[in-house]
Amino acid sequence: MLTTLQTTYTDTRAADLAWALGRDRLPALAVLNLELAGAKLELRLLGASHQVLLEEGGVLCSETVACMPGSRTPLPLGVAKRMGDWDYEFAARVETLSQGSFAGRAQELLALVADHPNGLAGTFPGSPYAFTAMLAQRHEGQVRWRTWHAYPQEGQLVATRTRVGERPGVPTGAPEPAAQ
Repeated sequence: MLTTLQTTYTDTRAADLAWALGRDRLPALAVLNLELAGAKLELRLLGASHQVLLEEGGVLCSETVACMPGSRTPLPLGVAKRMGDWDYEFAARVETLSQGSFAGRAQELLALVADHPNGLAGTFPGSPYAFTAMLAQRHEGQVRWRTWHAYPQEGQLVATRTRVGERPGVPTGAPEPAAQ
């Protein structure tokens, strides 16, 4: 689903993005509710940022990547956390592209997400390449999502990927391996 976000595009920067796990639901400009084989997933566009809410088998996960005033947690390159019987993994990277490469990559990503049944993208008025896009899937018992945050004024694209699910090779409820 592709939508034009009804908000003013502010000159935010990729470097201003922060990451948080466990935040309460924030006001959203666009929302896509999904059910992926028993997992309830809510993709939320918060302007130049995102929030994903996942609920499955009593496990609740809230991931936020946004410009959060007062946040002391910058966007990390990677995070791995244990949540009960589930693992949470997050990774982010910032790509700096030339103007021509940026426009081509933006068009490619918007086309990928716009018509995907598990995709949500929002563009900002005034710049066709200022957008936030999200794409979710379920694969081998895990819920995964990818996001892209585009900053055309900087030629930067922030890409994130997240995986939440059972620890590979360890059935739910099994004891954790002993530390060596």
